[in-house]
Amino acid sequence: MAAPKRTVPPKAKAPIKAVRKPAAKKKTTSSATTPFKILRWSLLLLFLSFIVAGIYHYRHGVLYYLGFKSSKRIDVITKDEKKIGDLRIYEIVSRHKDRVFGFDISHYQGSINWDSIERTKGDIPLDFVFIRATAGVDGADTEYKRNWKQSKKAGFIRGAYHYYRPDENSIKQADNFIKTVKLGKGDLPPVLDIEKVSGVQSIDSLKSGLRKWLVKVEGHYGVKPIIYSGESYYTDFLKEEFTEYNLWIANYSFFEEEIRKEWLFWQFTDKGAVKGIDGTVDVNIYNGNLDGLKKLQIQ
Repeated sequence: MAAPKRTVPPKAKAPIKAVRKPAAKKKTTSSATTPFKILRWSLLLLFLSFIVAGIYHYRHGVLYYLGFKSSKRIDVITKDEKKIGDLRIYEIVSRHKDRVFGFDISHYQGSINWDSIERTKGDIPLDFVFIRATAGVDGADTEYKRNWKQSKKAGFIRGAYHYYRPDENSIKQADNFIKTVKLGKGDLPPVLDIEKVSGVQSIDSLKSGLRKWLVKVEGHYGVKPIIYSGESYYTDFLKEEFTEYNLWIANYSFFEEEIRKEWLFWQFTDKGAVKGIDGTVDVNIYNGNLDGLKKLQIQ
């Protein structure tokens, strides 16, 4: 009998191991990145909002600039006519077209070509000029005599001012001005320019000196002087004691766009450009019309 065949049991298959796909890496956001993006976009939106608000706020100035002709009087206060320049200045000009404009000068403007200044032509006629005459007890502006003579010849209503030095004798400063400046019919009242505090005396002593200068100069010319100063200086040191004097205030603030009722003159920029004058020049507004300015002249 044949031997039975041996049955070989099948080999057990090895267990199949599950192959896991690598897990996709989760995108992680840095805790610092998100706030940074938010801040960046917020600042961008804020910046764009300022631009839009600024254009709207100064829309009159933009239109005024675009409407300027090549014959304009003050080259609207910027040298490069291809640039819009300082919109604040255009806005101020557009808001005060019923007022009178002028400028002020000293030897810092060099030798002025008065024949080149077209006083009455263009969109902004220039009707008055203040000229620095003296400084301190013995200072004299090197261009004063020439500017004083030529400005009248050019048809300007003119005025002279004294730069007050706080640490020098007030009476001698008044004498210096009186000796130098001969005011007559048609001229504007004398001006006291005070911008600094003293380094050696108290504020009360400084005020006393200013008062002496003002009284002596008024006694000599028979007309009350005008006080020129920066708005903050006047408010901090002079406002309470010198309310009886007319004010010529310097204020270049971006947010200041209208002449205030208490300001007789407003120096609203130091970046004017007038044909015939090299470099920049201060530009001013008189708080009234031309008839009012003529009434201010010495009779």
